[in-house]
Amino acid sequence: MDYIKLLRHELIPAFGCTEPIALALASSMAKKILEENPRKIVATLSGNMIKNANSVKVPGTDGRKGIEISLVAGAFLGNPDKGLEVLEGIDKSKLNHCDKLIEDGIVEIKIKKDCPNLYIDVYMIGESNNSRVVLEHSHTNVVLVERNGESIKNNQSDDFEEYEENLTFDGIYNFAKNGDYSEVKEILDMQLEYNNAIAVEGIENSWGSNIGKTILNRNSNIYEEKLVAYAAAGSDARMSGCEKPVVINSGSGNQGITVSVPLGLYLKDNNIDGELKYRSLVFANLIGLYIKQGIGKLSAYCGVVSAAAASVCGIAFAKEESKEIIEKTLTNALATNSGIICDGAKPSCASKIASSLRNAFLSFDQAKTENSFVSGDGIVKGNIEETVKTVGIIARNGMKSTDEVILEEMIKNK
Repeated sequence: MDYIKLLRHELIPAFGCTEPIALALASSMAKKILEENPRKIVATLSGNMIKNANSVKVPGTDGRKGIEISLVAGAFLGNPDKGLEVLEGIDKSKLNHCDKLIEDGIVEIKIKKDCPNLYIDVYMIGESNNSRVVLEHSHTNVVLVERNGESIKNNQSDDFEEYEENLTFDGIYNFAKNGDYSEVKEILDMQLEYNNAIAVEGIENSWGSNIGKTILNRNSNIYEEKLVAYAAAGSDARMSGCEKPVVINSGSGNQGITVSVPLGLYLKDNNIDGELKYRSLVFANLIGLYIKQGIGKLSAYCGVVSAAAASVCGIAFAKEESKEIIEKTLTNALATNSGIICDGAKPSCASKIASSLRNAFLSFDQAKTENSFVSGDGIVKGNIEETVKTVGIIARNGMKSTDEVILEEMIKNK
C-alpha cells in the first residue's frame, strides 16, 4: 500500500466548498476546450451534487449561492489550471454579467439517475463548437473530455476509489508508527497553516451562524470545547464564502478542517513537534480516509462524523495511547453518531462538526475508563474492520432512500 501516494492524492488545497468548486472546475475546463464563450451550459448532475451545491455560498462571488453561479463563474471567470482553486482571484467586476447570463437562462440543470454519487457532466454549446467534460467519483477525477463529439479523453475508472478499499486499521497504524512520512511533510504543514487560518477567521469575525464563536463564549474554560469551537468556526467561515483555501480530506473541506484543526491545536498547545506531530497527522488523515472508503465521497451520511472520530484518534495517537485504546475510541464514536444526515453544504455543518467532535471526545474517555461498547451493541462488531465495514454498508446502501428523500425535500423548500 502506497500511503504517501494516497495522501498526496487526497490532501489537496481547495478554495471554497468542494462541490460548487468542482462544478466551476468542470465548467472552466469545458470553456477552455470550447475556445469561445458558451451560449448554453447544460449540467447533468447526480442528486448528491445538486444537494451539496444547492445552499452553500461560492467564494469569490460576493455571497452568491448555488449551482448556476458556480457553473457560470467557472466558465467566464475561472482558471482551470488552478484545479480546486479555480475561482481564486477572479474578476469580481464581471459578476453582474454572470447574474445577467443566469437570468437569461444560459444554464440548464438536469438530474442523472443510476450514476455515481459524485457525478458532473457539463455540456457547452457555443456559436461554432460544443464541448463536454465529465467528472465522477471524486472532485477532480475527469473521466471524459469531448470537443465537437470527438473524444479527447475517455477513462471510466478512478484508480483511487478502488485503491482506498485496501486500507486497514492495522496497516494505517503500523505506517503511522514506522513509515517514512518525509514526502508529505510539506502538505501536512500546509494543512495545519491553511485550516487553522480559516478557523481563526471564523472565531474572530462573523460568519454564517457563528457556531464556533458561540461555543467558545459558552464554554471558554473547557479545553476540549476550545478544540471543538475552532473546528466549527472553520466551517462557519468556509460555508459562508470565506476566501481562504483549506486542505481537504476525503474530498471535503469540512472534513479536512475537522480532522486537522483540533489535532493541530492540541499539538501546538502541548508543544508536540517533530516526528510525533507528523505521525499523528498522518494517522488522523488516513483514518479519515479509511472510514470513508466504504461510504464514498458523497452520501446521506454526514462525513464530519468520520472526520471527527479520526481527529480524536489522532489526538489519542499524539498522547501515545495504546493501539487498543485508539481502536476502541473509533468504535465508540462510530457506534454513536453514525447516521447523522448530510443535507448539503451550508451553515449548519458547523453544528454537526461540534456534535461529532464532542461525541468523539466522549468516546475517547469511554475507551480510557474501560467503558467501551462491545460486540453486539447495535452495529458494533467483533473488530474495528467489521465495524467500519458495517458503517459503510449502512451509509451507502441503507441510507440510499434517505438521500433521495432529503434531496426531494430540499428542492421542494427551494
